[in-house]
Amino acid sequence: MSTAAPRIPPPFGAPERGRPSPRRTAASTPPKGTGPVHHRSAHAALIGVAAPAVAVSGPDGQLRGTGMEGFYRAGRRTLSQCWVMLAGEQPIALDGRMVNSSEARFLATAPTPPGAGPDPVITVERLRSAVGTERVTVRSAADRRLRVPLEVRLACDLAELGAVAVGREVPSLSASVSGPGLSWSAEGLKVTAAAEPGPDAIWARSGLLCWDWELEPGESRTVLLTIALQPAPDTSEMTTASSPEGRRGLTGPRSAPPPAHWALAEVDADDATARPLFRTSLNDLGGLLLRDPERPADVHLAAGAPWRCVFSPAESLRAARMLLPLGTALAAGTLRTLARGQRTEPGPESGRLPGPLRHGGPGMPPCCTGIEATLLFPTVLAEARFWGLPESEVEALLPVTVRCLEWMTRVAEEGYVPDPEPGGPYRCVVQAQAYRAALLGAELLDAHGWGDGAGLREFAAALRKRFLEDFWPEELQEEQPFAQRYRDGRTVSRLGGSIAELLDTGLVSGGRMASGLLDPVRTRRLTELLSGPSLDSGRGLRSLGTDDPAFNPFGHHAGAVHTGESVLAAVGLASAGCEKEAAALVRGTLDAAVAFGRRLPEMYAVDARGGERTVVPHPVACRPSAVAAAGIVHLVTAVAGLRPDVPGGSVTLRPMASAPLGAVRLSGLSVGQRPFSVRVSAEGMGLVEEAADSLRLGGCQR
Repeated sequence: MSTAAPRIPPPFGAPERGRPSPRRTAASTPPKGTGPVHHRSAHAALIGVAAPAVAVSGPDGQLRGTGMEGFYRAGRRTLSQCWVMLAGEQPIALDGRMVNSSEARFLATAPTPPGAGPDPVITVERLRSAVGTERVTVRSAADRRLRVPLEVRLACDLAELGAVAVGREVPSLSASVSGPGLSWSAEGLKVTAAAEPGPDAIWARSGLLCWDWELEPGESRTVLLTIALQPAPDTSEMTTASSPEGRRGLTGPRSAPPPAHWALAEVDADDATARPLFRTSLNDLGGLLLRDPERPADVHLAAGAPWRCVFSPAESLRAARMLLPLGTALAAGTLRTLARGQRTEPGPESGRLPGPLRHGGPGMPPCCTGIEATLLFPTVLAEARFWGLPESEVEALLPVTVRCLEWMTRVAEEGYVPDPEPGGPYRCVVQAQAYRAALLGAELLDAHGWGDGAGLREFAAALRKRFLEDFWPEELQEEQPFAQRYRDGRTVSRLGGSIAELLDTGLVSGGRMASGLLDPVRTRRLTELLSGPSLDSGRGLRSLGTDDPAFNPFGHHAGAVHTGESVLAAVGLASAGCEKEAAALVRGTLDAAVAFGRRLPEMYAVDARGGERTVVPHPVACRPSAVAAAGIVHLVTAVAGLRPDVPGGSVTLRPMASAPLGAVRLSGLSVGQRPFSVRVSAEGMGLVEEAADSLRLGGCQR
């Protein structure tokens, strides 16, 4: 079957007259209401991220203005086309790959000149960075001087990411000459594409930049394109509402370099996959870092790319918690950023953190990410304190913590926290989060002489008692906990990977784990459920069991594997002493990461037909994802079972006895603002090699 050839710009030097008009940048879709909307997938693309900027490329590097390809910043496509041509011909693509989290490299050759033989003599290398640059280098290996006309065709549509994602047709904007390049303006925004050195000719109507080079044998020439987005100079008084995403993005968070100590963090393990997975995850996390220009010290993570390259309260906070072994700066910056958005006005919502609703799955009401963030806030602050967050920084955030806890106890109906709103259902996982927040919040307040720690412990004890009676009654403890309960007593029994939340406890004084919500009998049963074939796909936990009628391997909350839930379950099982089950989850999740080229999506499907486990990304999953990348780091560091208590001056180890990665050495970690290194043998015995002098080593616990 023949395939239509791509549209190629005309040869160098042809007159502008008669050139084709700018093409549409995306395939059209039926108007709203006339047919299904198909969300595009970007998983086959090379995605570079330097939040809030993203670059999406095909394997050959040519940006044709189709699909998701292009440069993006603050949710707008700043460049939809970037075609490179040599002597009027499209180069022959040889290779395209990611160099790091933000840069992609492409290599191609030009068609061989007449009489030069079969070997390529002209190569084109393109280095594309998500920050908004592209370096095009042309090299000659010919034995004589060659004339090499270079053309770069550019186009911009300033399309919103959401419109591009569903294939909505967005026309290209008209270009204007702007210095050594082109510019486009719309909706109070201006995009410039500057070239260095400047081109020999510019064809604005066609978006062409042209150079006419003569290369000597062995000579190379380079062009650097720089794409920038800024407010249009004649619309400085325009309101934010007239350009909702673009103008907010211009004054919002900016990319931040990774903390210096992240570069020192290393893993050496018998399992050869551990080190590259760890390093790739750190690189991706570095690309997702953001900082507020008004508070440059406050660094936090974007949720993921390309779909949600923005601060997401619950996910950013979860990722920061997983990365505490690398230092407390990220957690502190995330907490302070969230604190500034806390609702403090009088009323029932006072003290709650903002956050959008999230789809709950087939037939289920939505859940609120703001509630999850509100309950996570005390937990992350308490644990960051044990990892070495200075007491002065802890005290500055205590008023916010108190308001979170006051909101939690105030809205509790029948002793339970409703979600997403008063009168809404009581979710099993939300009660686990509230129980943990109460216990760790009490620990935090008692340490600083604040609030009513005893009252919070009474709240937690009463919640635990009611939970075991209502969500997992004794006569049903050999079955499964209810997923939801309503005020009228109705219950929903639905088994999913989120029940791993019941195992998550958190650090308390003395390097211990907080008491769990479940008793030993129910913990054992939960372990059986999590490790059973209905939930455990062999490559992570499914969000809904396969025996549920609503199961869908691609269902967001109906069967897809969520990396965060798998990580939570693995670490929780290890803390509960369920070593075999924990090791299987660690191994399965890491194997999935390897299958995805070491860049794990936030959620994916697992096809186990025919005895093989094939992993397939969810079409709208972020990749890279903050929670997924942080989860890999957390799994690798969790094998050492680090339990610090910096305020108490001690640190203990409880390594995974199953040693799922074999012998492991972790170096460049941070405990108490000082470097920390530990070694775990293949037999699961731990040895601290480097630690702050002020820390008392509690030895290896089993």
